[in-house]
Amino acid sequence: MTENKKEILSENEDNKQKISVSIFRKRWRKFRSLKRGYYSFLIMSFLFVISFILPVFVNHTALVVKYNGSYYFPVFKSGIYEAKVFAQVRDGETNYRQLKEQFKGDNSDNWVLMPPYPYGPNENLLDEMAGSPPHPPSIGHIFGTDDRARDVFSRLLYGFNISISFAIVVTFLAYLFGVTIGATLGFFSGKVDILGQRIIEIWATLPFLYVIIIVNSILQPNFFLLVIILTAFTWEGITYYVRGEFYREKARDYVSAAVSLGAKNRTIIFKHILPNSLTPIISFAPFAIVANISSLVALDFLGFGLPPPTPSWGQLISQGMNNIEKWWLVAAPLSAMFLTLIAIVFIGEAIREAFDPKVYSRLR
Repeated sequence: MTENKKEILSENEDNKQKISVSIFRKRWRKFRSLKRGYYSFLIMSFLFVISFILPVFVNHTALVVKYNGSYYFPVFKSGIYEAKVFAQVRDGETNYRQLKEQFKGDNSDNWVLMPPYPYGPNENLLDEMAGSPPHPPSIGHIFGTDDRARDVFSRLLYGFNISISFAIVVTFLAYLFGVTIGATLGFFSGKVDILGQRIIEIWATLPFLYVIIIVNSILQPNFFLLVIILTAFTWEGITYYVRGEFYREKARDYVSAAVSLGAKNRTIIFKHILPNSLTPIISFAPFAIVANISSLVALDFLGFGLPPPTPSWGQLISQGMNNIEKWWLVAAPLSAMFLTLIAIVFIGEAIREAFDPKVYSRLR
């Protein structure tokens, strides 16, 4: 009986080893085993998702107000109606922190529920804080205020959402154009490739900074305009990688077999070659996000980026350079930027190792 059990166990182990595992699952397991990159991915994903509901946690507008038996939800409205109802009004908008203190002093049933951090990114605090801005860090303002008496911590958090969202959108659009054009050049080759390469080379010679300066002199920059401009100047890089991958993959036997079976070019490109050419695309994506975040910060620092009073890391760094003795204006945005970029680099390193074709290849 003992020998039979051993034989059965050995057969079960052999069957487990014979179970096929998809290459995606192998790469995902490898990625999860790289703890530094995997935990960075979880943290950054969590923070990015939370950043879309920041007004619930960091805002100068109340979440709920009970006033004379009625309930109001100012965080979901413009605040204009509440400003006409409540007494504490500043610049046409209700000051809910003062309203909360007023209700406490009245000893009534009225109350105000504020976010955990009750300061907004564009709120001017001159009438609430003594002295001239920028104000140093304190218990109420953990990173102090900037030169316009706006809370630095809230601007950093909102700037995080803008920076990451901007970088992801630019990377997606640039990869969409780059992959499409690179696949076309690599697959059809010949005159199409030669003409396409010459056009790309001419386009790549355009000076990016000069274009930004010209556009700024004509139009008011905004999020979508900057996305279009950055996309127009960042798609060329991925084109070369995809073109090279298509040149290599289209010489494989499986492509010849698909051609001999009468498959259409569209099917060969998107169903056969492209899935086997995704390694450089996915591996370089985190580093492209890092580059796009740095580009936005640089443009904001130079004054060619998002218009004030948009929360921006670059604008905070610029204020820090103009007030170099105010250490928190330099340390806070640079620390936030450093931690964000280093976490994305860790993710990129883990993805690059997990997608290493020498370890897991589709052709094995």
